[in-house]
Parts: sequence; structure tokens; C-alpha cells
Amino acid sequence: MERTFLAIKPDGVQRGLVGEIIRRLEAKGFTLVGLKLMRVSKELAEKHYDVHRERPFFPGLVAFITSGPVVAMVWEGEGVVAAARKMIGATNPLTAEPGTIRGDFGISIGRNLIHGSDAIETAQREISLWFGNEELVPWQPASFPWLVES
Repeated sequence: MERTFLAIKPDGVQRGLVGEIIRRLEAKGFTLVGLKLMRVSKELAEKHYDVHRERPFFPGLVAFITSGPVVAMVWEGEGVVAAARKMIGATNPLTAEPGTIRGDFGISIGRNLIHGSDAIETAQREISLWFGNEELVPWQPASFPWLVES
């Protein structure tokens, strides 16, 4: 089963959107297998955003993600990486479709509420950065047969 990494950023936590975001992913039928509320260290932030290290906005990304609590999550399900990205919406909330997390709740590109892995390989890397294997809890909801054909 495919897995993805999602993180509700400090603005999403501060605005009280954690429950709404989790509710949407659960309602879609995805399974939460890892969850923690944490303060992100500068070291973890720099590793997470390493692909942007040479870009002028890198210091701002690191400063923002370390500015307050973050809810780190691992979700599991068929096609979860692509589906979660669609549910999150465009990076710029002003161009994100209504019905997406960013489209419904975001206003500014610098405060876009949530991060989601953009590919299976990225998800694997990000999950290993943020979670140890012992922190992930594989399980199958009772509703699983009603969501996925066998």
C-alpha cells in the first residue's frame, strides 16, 4: 500500500485546522499510520527542504517551519500521494481550487498551511526523515473492504 508524508505547518496548527485536515483525509478513505505534534529542529528543516537550499527563499522556509508546532503525519492508501496533493491544492492558495485545503483556507503562498510529498520517492525520503519505523503503526480499518475492490 502506498504511503505519503504530510505536515500541517505552524500556520495551520495556529489557526486550529488540524482536525479539519485530518477529517478530510479520513473521509476520503485514507489510513493514518503515523502522527506527531512537534517542534521542528533547524537541522530537520534544512534536510527536509534541502532541494531548495540554493534558492533565495530557503532561509525563510526553514525559519517558518521552525517557528511553531507542526503536525507530522504518514497516510496510507491506494494512490495516496497524488490524491493528497489534489486535496491540498496548488502551492499558491489564491490559485488553488475551491474544495482543496489551500483553496478553502489559504490566502498567502508563504502561509499555505500544509506540506505534502510530491512523488512516491519523495514520500519515502520524507517519511524516513520525520519518522522511525517504530513510530508507524500499520493497521487496516474495518471499512477497508468498502473502500477498495479486492
